[in-house]
Amino acid sequence: MASFSQRPCGDFRVSYAADTTIFPTRASAYACAAGLLVLACAPLVLNNYILSLLIYIGIYGIAALGLNLLTGCTGQISLGHAAFFGLGAFASAYLNNNLGVPVLLAMPLAALLSTVVGLIVGIPAARIRGLYLAIATLASQYILEDFFARAEWFTGGAAGAFAKPPVLFGLTISGERAYFYLVLVCLIAVYIFAANLLRTRDGRAFIAIRDHYLSAEVMGINLTRYRILAFAVSTFYAGLAGALLAHYVSFVSSESINILLSVQFFAMIIIGGMGSVMGSLMGAAFMVLMPEGLETLVLMLKTTSWGNIPQIMNGVAFAKEAAVGLMIVLFLIFEPEGLVHRWRLIKSYWKLYPFAH
Repeated sequence: MASFSQRPCGDFRVSYAADTTIFPTRASAYACAAGLLVLACAPLVLNNYILSLLIYIGIYGIAALGLNLLTGCTGQISLGHAAFFGLGAFASAYLNNNLGVPVLLAMPLAALLSTVVGLIVGIPAARIRGLYLAIATLASQYILEDFFARAEWFTGGAAGAFAKPPVLFGLTISGERAYFYLVLVCLIAVYIFAANLLRTRDGRAFIAIRDHYLSAEVMGINLTRYRILAFAVSTFYAGLAGALLAHYVSFVSSESINILLSVQFFAMIIIGGMGSVMGSLMGAAFMVLMPEGLETLVLMLKTTSWGNIPQIMNGVAFAKEAAVGLMIVLFLIFEPEGLVHRWRLIKSYWKLYPFAH
């Protein structure tokens, strides 16, 4: 989670709390407030298609942040994040459809159920690490996938489950404009919580365990306790994101919850920046917008003379399918610290210009 910020001359930090503040400069706080204001006004000017993309970015950003707290901040590799994402989606739909729980209450309850199941996996997994941990979480992915396929009373089986939109004070929160605000509120809440969590004793313990677990243990940090805590927070985020997506698309199917989705979550935190709160959202935005960009590229190619050459178009179609893996490889080679690192370099260049050093 290494980060740096070039503060203006005279901005001295005289306490640890001041040095770990969320906003290192006043300009960053003003920029964040301006960004939130722009987002609040976005439904007034943007069409439903762009709002839909922003909703997906927000939902996947929540899930990616949960995985980043577990993998990027604590160093525990999880390949089963999509399973808890799906569990939250199915649980929220089940609580509302079968038990009559209001959707806005069913969503956090579903996230808590994902947390409980995550703890069942996390408690034994907290005692192992590295490749063994990755395999253990991969096993949880397949176990829950099999459960989703067999438990028709819970998931609807192959037919899937319908999820009603939430209702608040008699008003149905459906459609892109209304749902955008719901996702935005949830997104702000979980990101503020994560940013503050990393500033606390528990957050510093996460980082210490990730950097060197033996040194952390020598310093008196309870490795098992903090690894389980990271699992709990991660699965809660995944469950909440899954519930939000289920009630947005009004349907949830076990076919879309597979290992590929877990890989996509992993790609989000690698591309955005491991161990970075903001990087999780940047990675989610990249992964949501990348297919749209590729589709636009394909349409542009079709208008050229190359668009009639089958070999080129087949290659482009293959690149679309392999884009996730290709992006992971390219970022690992050329930008291993993710988009957030590039953003910090741009900010530094802007502050230092015209002096390079």
